[in-house]
Amino acid sequence: MSEPASTTRHCDVLIVGGGMAGASLALGLARHAPSLDVAVVESSPLDPSVDPEAQFQPSYDARATALAYGSRLIYEDLGVWPELARAATAIEHIHVSSRGRPGTTRMHASEHGTAALGYVVDNGWLGLNLVSALQNTATHWLCPARVVTAETGRNSAQVLVEQDDRQQWWQARLLVVADGGRSGLREQLGFTASRRDYGQHALVATVTTSAPHGHQAYERFAEGAAVALLPHRGDHDYALVWTMDSAEIERRMALGNDAFLEELQARFGWRQGRFEHVGQRHSYALALEQVVHPVRPGVVLVGNAAHSLHPVAGQGFNLALRGLMRLSSRLGKAAGEPLSLGQPEQLASYVETHQQDVDAIVGFSDGLVRVFSEKSGFPGRLRDIGLAALDAAPGARNWLAHRNMGLNTRRSSLGHD
Repeated sequence: MSEPASTTRHCDVLIVGGGMAGASLALGLARHAPSLDVAVVESSPLDPSVDPEAQFQPSYDARATALAYGSRLIYEDLGVWPELARAATAIEHIHVSSRGRPGTTRMHASEHGTAALGYVVDNGWLGLNLVSALQNTATHWLCPARVVTAETGRNSAQVLVEQDDRQQWWQARLLVVADGGRSGLREQLGFTASRRDYGQHALVATVTTSAPHGHQAYERFAEGAAVALLPHRGDHDYALVWTMDSAEIERRMALGNDAFLEELQARFGWRQGRFEHVGQRHSYALALEQVVHPVRPGVVLVGNAAHSLHPVAGQGFNLALRGLMRLSSRLGKAAGEPLSLGQPEQLASYVETHQQDVDAIVGFSDGLVRVFSEKSGFPGRLRDIGLAALDAAPGARNWLAHRNMGLNTRRSSLGHD
């Protein structure tokens, strides 16, 4: 039984969720708004004082995130990239094609003067290094802990936090909800999200191919499905993201490994030789989900708590990270101003700039889903023409590469608005 709440503690910003989004924001605030008193509430037992290598257990089945090159620049700005890079796999080439149809496009890092187009990093390694970096800041790390209840007002938020069977009220000038797409706190505070179900699921796993990956990623479209392969750790290992009609997911999840690899081979083809091994499979439903007004007096939603996208363009976390840096920059500028941090007027410029980025990426990824999900007919022919045109037009291909690398919005995402 929890002990009664004791005297209220105060901070400027209270972040609920210390995962990749919440920890990145806390580091951004330490970099852009060092005068602010920041606290993070995280439910998973992560100790920032322990070396990430001592906590991280490399696994063939580890879930991973594709970081755009622009996200590398952000983490360089925050001082954590050298550690992240030790276990990051570079994506130097991207090959986009349709199975059994004409039209391909290729992108290469060398065409853009960068070391890579992006990087694949295990979620565990990324999260542990972000948390470890917080050790060198003044951030209050409340972990493991959970939010019991929260109330927000125009000038502050009141949050009841339970840790070690003790309850403590925290009063913050701004509450940031960063606990993911299934955020219970988002619902408790009365936010609602619009949702468009794509009628698809994503199947994710690690696979091994007979040919080495050579730091090349693939986006392969076939029969209304998309197969993405991202080079991951070992020279022959890939992170697989296979999107398919929801009617197919249960059957494919239930297949034996050999039968599953045969179906994957039939969909993807032989560009990487034979698929030899598959690890543990996971699946999740795909939908476009957005909170129309993610900022209210005293509270702001960020990351998946504010928006989640189809993975076809691999932009979800990269979009969120740019927004987190914009928010930390804005709060740094607001620290010395008379208006409260939690007043919507204070965050108006952040909302406007980030919403433009959200709208552009949502339109881009949603358009890809519509065009590439079609199995035949005019959309299929349009897709083939578009891929061929991209490969033949360096200007268009460069625009697409810069969009995927997150460089079109580099200035604002590094804290300049």
